[in-house]
Amino acid sequence: MALFQIAEPGESAAPHQHRLAVGIDLGTTNSLVATVRSGMSVVLNDEKGRSLLPSVVRYAADGTIDTGYSAQKQQAIDPKNTIVSVKRFMGRGRRDIAHVETLPYDFVVNENAAEGMVRLKTVQGIKSPVEVSAEILKTLRLRAEASLGGELTGAVVTVPAYFDDAQRQATKDAARLSGLNVLRLLNEPTAAAIAYGLDNGSEGIYAVFDLGGGTFDVSILRLAKGIFEVLATGGDSALGGDDFDHRVFCWIIQQAKLNPLSPGDARLLQVRAREAKEYLSQHSEAQITVKLGSGEYVDVTLSTEVFAEITRTLVDKTLAATRKALRDAKLAVDEVKGVVMVGGSTRIPQVQHAVSELFHQEPLNNLDPDKVVALGAAIQANLLAGNRTADEDWLLLDVIPLSLGLETMGGLVEKLIPRNSTLPIAKAQEFTTFKDGQTAMAIHVVQGERELVSDCRSLAHFELRGFPPMVAGAARIRVSFQVDADGLLSVTAREQTSGVEARVEVKPSYGLRDEEITVMLKDGYSHAADDASRRALREAQVEAQRLIEAVQAALKTDSALLSDGERQAIDQALTQLQTSLIADERKRIDSAMTALSQATNEFAARRMNASVQRALTGRKVSDVT
Repeated sequence: MALFQIAEPGESAAPHQHRLAVGIDLGTTNSLVATVRSGMSVVLNDEKGRSLLPSVVRYAADGTIDTGYSAQKQQAIDPKNTIVSVKRFMGRGRRDIAHVETLPYDFVVNENAAEGMVRLKTVQGIKSPVEVSAEILKTLRLRAEASLGGELTGAVVTVPAYFDDAQRQATKDAARLSGLNVLRLLNEPTAAAIAYGLDNGSEGIYAVFDLGGGTFDVSILRLAKGIFEVLATGGDSALGGDDFDHRVFCWIIQQAKLNPLSPGDARLLQVRAREAKEYLSQHSEAQITVKLGSGEYVDVTLSTEVFAEITRTLVDKTLAATRKALRDAKLAVDEVKGVVMVGGSTRIPQVQHAVSELFHQEPLNNLDPDKVVALGAAIQANLLAGNRTADEDWLLLDVIPLSLGLETMGGLVEKLIPRNSTLPIAKAQEFTTFKDGQTAMAIHVVQGERELVSDCRSLAHFELRGFPPMVAGAARIRVSFQVDADGLLSVTAREQTSGVEARVEVKPSYGLRDEEITVMLKDGYSHAADDASRRALREAQVEAQRLIEAVQAALKTDSALLSDGERQAIDQALTQLQTSLIADERKRIDSAMTALSQATNEFAARRMNASVQRALTGRKVSDVT
């Protein structure tokens, strides 16, 4: 009997052909690309044997674009056209980075697009962070193709766990622009856990402490044979090595009593500040000596004790987020089997010491913290490309960092997907109309932990139009939320009886500001009781307004069924309820609603009798039996 050779549609008929796939760590300071060779995850080096690619892009006046080390050498000479730490601009608007000092760039200000992603003016025109990041990713793609000897099937690109929807979408767009087929966006701490779980055979509860150049993430995971489950995640999308550098930079200016600096001198001192920070990882003090373009000399000595003092608040922020993640996972410190250190900034001795004190154990450093994320991403990429071996059978369960929901009447938030839900996930819920005759519904998608829309972040607006008019409450609007494995959200609304449907891919114009995600979570706890009270008040107000409109409609059509005294009593109760809405007191609203209901009980019964009588008038008994 002949056998068929089976392949996926559109793919080669060779079922065992090894597909070329890579994992990419797109970092704030440095980026890497890795792949799986002979069952081992390895980082790919450039032609000079260097694994790290500085995340720096320079746009030159002659039309050339430099990336990596060659661009890095020009940052003090041509600061306006040499873009560093671009990851911090991904998915962000101009107002989101207004607090960042000493930036030498010329930002494009467009009053008509104030909420668009920030853009930078260069000698080669206006560039977005997506375009700049695409140049870094393109360089890594070319390195991988040269090293592997062929075109890539796809890539897994890592992102901070606390990147919001806009930042993730910007990263995915940059990868596509660079010519990469994105197999998946993977959270950086999760990628590190994959590397440790598979390479070291680790099992149990682990914390992944990821302090990179521009972001901080902490994830609590349960590693078991074949399963990587994220229990909770936390962090700060604008806290990293750059902030430690900035503290040193400000200390140098203060100690040397420098005048306002030119962009070139400022960038030069920032470079020296970073070098001093790195030097202190192995030495007790660092000498900072430099001649500025202004002719001034800087000659100061930074000790480890001073460095620890000026950066203490930054370390404390990481510990606070870590404790919060443990509380979210409902775990005690002694239940954590190991702490995985990820990111170059974890080499700072005081960070290592603080983490070991918190967890009462020495953190794990047996995998290079600069490389571990790329190594884990490569393992995931190899799997998604279809290169699974017979003994590879594992499942990755990641989570969403913030709750997603809809605005309902009264400015309330109805959460459909709570934070720390496992990805991918889909949830649906039915809603209805508020007024008679509605043929459209405005849908507002929000993100956050508070009960009121005004306290959460708006993600998207869209409308469902064209369903038939019905009485209030009769329409059945089913709203579905779907978050894919990349953490990207799509929302669908469908009126069940007519089949009318609307859909939106949620792509906000820019991401959350530096501290917003942390503040959202903190506020969600500290204001829980107050939020519950405010929600109850809003719900009562909505119900009261519904009752007022129903009574007014009934009076308009059937007021003849009432005597003058009865009509006066109902009008008085209506006025009392309307007045109570202004007072914003729930007990008063509840009391007024009860009074109006009692005043209209007899009226409602008469209306029902009259309606039945109208329906039966002129008809025979046989017609209704």
